[in-house]
Amino acid sequence: MKIVYIAHPIGGDVVENIQKVLDIVKKINLEKKYVVPFAPYITDVLALDDDKHEEREIGLRNCYHILSSLKIDELWLYGPRVTSGMLAEVELALEKGMPVYIKDPEMEMPLGYEFIERDCDEDNEG
Repeated sequence: MKIVYIAHPIGGDVVENIQKVLDIVKKINLEKKYVVPFAPYITDVLALDDDKHEEREIGLRNCYHILSSLKIDELWLYGPRVTSGMLAEVELALEKGMPVYIKDPEMEMPLGYEFIERDCDEDNEG
């Protein structure tokens, strides 16, 4: 089995974005037998105020620590865009040599990241 870190925009409509992440995690759990989806930021988003800079920074720090210190096999990107927080997660994953995959076919990547593979085939195991 592999553990994948699910990166998705959270800011803005936080409640709607949390639900989107939960829907993604549910779909992966039900359809991908060999994948463990991991979205650790959900607990911090629920416990901390994303609109308060200090609390948002605590949540981001926690995510970066988890991403850099635990055994996570891949980073999967979801959503219409890459936020600054997601971009920091991508940078950290790439520094660790972790594969990064764009899972949303419509996602716009910032310039300079065109090399990241688009892996939008929902029927494969990874």
